[in-house]
Amino acid sequence: MEREVILAATLTLITLVVIIIIFFVIFQSKKNQFILARIEAEKRLADELAKSKMEIREQGLKNVSWELYDHVGQLLSIAKLQLSMLQPRLSEEDSQYVEEVNNLIGASLKEIRLLSKTLSPEALGAAGLIKSINVELQRFNRLKFLDANMTIIGEETSLEQEEEIILFRILQEFFLYVVKQSGASKLQVTLSYHADSLLIDAYHNGTRGVPGTSSLDNMQRRASLIGATYDLETSPNRGVHLSLGYTFKKTAHA
Repeated sequence: MEREVILAATLTLITLVVIIIIFFVIFQSKKNQFILARIEAEKRLADELAKSKMEIREQGLKNVSWELYDHVGQLLSIAKLQLSMLQPRLSEEDSQYVEEVNNLIGASLKEIRLLSKTLSPEALGAAGLIKSINVELQRFNRLKFLDANMTIIGEETSLEQEEEIILFRILQEFFLYVVKQSGASKLQVTLSYHADSLLIDAYHNGTRGVPGTSSLDNMQRRASLIGATYDLETSPNRGVHLSLGYTFKKTAHA
């Protein structure tokens, strides 16, 4: 009888040990899967961040080339014309022309400084999301492509630089479509800051449809990478609304 009890106890102990080992293996497997999934998610975010930085640089360089030729070049041409007019005139009017030329050169330098803000993603980190968006909208207004405005509701809350870059890139892609394809005359961006979230609404009154499939996929994919909600509504008579919702991370909100 005693041997049977010992045997039963031994078998029970062995069974418990096997069960514990099985649970441990399952737990370890789940843990490894979770770690791998997290690493993969972080890698996707890092890859997208690097891609977004590169695209911001490329778009910034395109903007510089475009504006140097189309806007700043025009200002410098006028300055050159004024100087040509000044040379044969050594009279009292010289000071007036010199002042006008100086004003034109000053305006050109101001344009160049504004352009430099769009060249680097690092500038986005220094300026912040609101100022970076404002630089884009100011360019549209200066070049008279459309009437662009921004409204800020609530008190600005700083985000992590990675999230700001992704959100800015989504908006930049939307802006690029607005200028090139939408036929819009108005662009309105509204940033609503709440206690734990940021809501971004971008609207244009263009009636030529919505961005292409690749642009839509890019915007939606980038939003999902940082856990932001994404919605695009279009109406033949009311234009297009892009809505983004981002919930602050505890570290960023603190």
